[in-house]
Amino acid sequence: MSKLSAVSISIQRHLFPALEDEIGELSDKECKFVRIIELIEIGRFLVGYGWCGVGRKPHSRAALAKAFIAKAVWNTTTTRALIDLIRSSPSLRRLCGWDGVADIPDESAFSRTFALFSEMELPQRIHEALVNDHLGLKLCGHISRDATAIKGREKPKPKEKTKKKAKKRGRPRKGEKRENAPPRRLELQPHRSLEENLNDLPVFCNVGCKKNSKGYKETWIGYKLHLDVIDGDIPISGILTAASLHDSQVAIPLAQMSVERVTSLYDLMDAAYDAKAIHDFSRSLNHVPIIDDNPGRGKDKQQMAPAEKIRFKERSSAERVNSNLKDNYGGNHVRVRGDKKVACHLMFGLLALTATQLFNLLL
Repeated sequence: MSKLSAVSISIQRHLFPALEDEIGELSDKECKFVRIIELIEIGRFLVGYGWCGVGRKPHSRAALAKAFIAKAVWNTTTTRALIDLIRSSPSLRRLCGWDGVADIPDESAFSRTFALFSEMELPQRIHEALVNDHLGLKLCGHISRDATAIKGREKPKPKEKTKKKAKKRGRPRKGEKRENAPPRRLELQPHRSLEENLNDLPVFCNVGCKKNSKGYKETWIGYKLHLDVIDGDIPISGILTAASLHDSQVAIPLAQMSVERVTSLYDLMDAAYDAKAIHDFSRSLNHVPIIDDNPGRGKDKQQMAPAEKIRFKERSSAERVNSNLKDNYGGNHVRVRGDKKVACHLMFGLLALTATQLFNLLL
């Protein structure tokens, strides 16, 4: 973590004293915000999105991007509340990049810029670069994989009505040819690229159903966020899908995404991911899959070996990250509509969470 340590030392010894001389004493939240902003280096991802010299000069994209990260750090519910927060805090306003209250854009400018960030997938690109820069050369012990419900505020897409053909039972007649069932998604995914697999996943808003920790079924309208988390509660990959999609359908695309970013040893998953295709794909990456057994019809549950049981306890890191994202980084305050905007909102929170967890490794 030499690069991260150098950044931390530079912030602590040089940046904080200079900022406090300029704008006064910083609160704990403001210090946290400064660390995140300095670590992710927003400016290098906004090259080419400045004023081209024609028309009205737009508001600073970098300042607005910092404001959206502040929205995640302060866990504000709406853009209006974020603007009020920035107006009432001179230090936060100047940290974002606005000298005076009159320089702060109105709500419509925030909305237009957020739509631009959603289309260009800005927080996703920054998060990928952050993981590659600080974890790409490190060996990670465990990857914990899990999904969490994301409640939306839009009308769910209705189910498509399809006519099912009645299956003929018994042996086929002499000379009769029956159509083979089409291959399932899990059978196709290992032979396709990450981009092809991502394009095949449904990403619209619909109704999801899942058993909670007590075994009761819960339903929600919205989406589902699938995460890969390494030791230290650091999320390295995230994919947003429709709420109704089963967790197992995203395991292989997540593995393909994570293997491009970090080197790991063990894949930890709950019983929802217990499928032969997932086991085999994990082993093809030279990983050791430790997946809770999902007993089928007439099948008894298989017990893990003692060493596997100890390692499987590390899977709780994914649940902690899901809870942390929802409770402290805006995951429960989705007010935008459309999969791209919802993903952008969640990834700003995930970006702030990842940067915070990276600094926590130094404590």
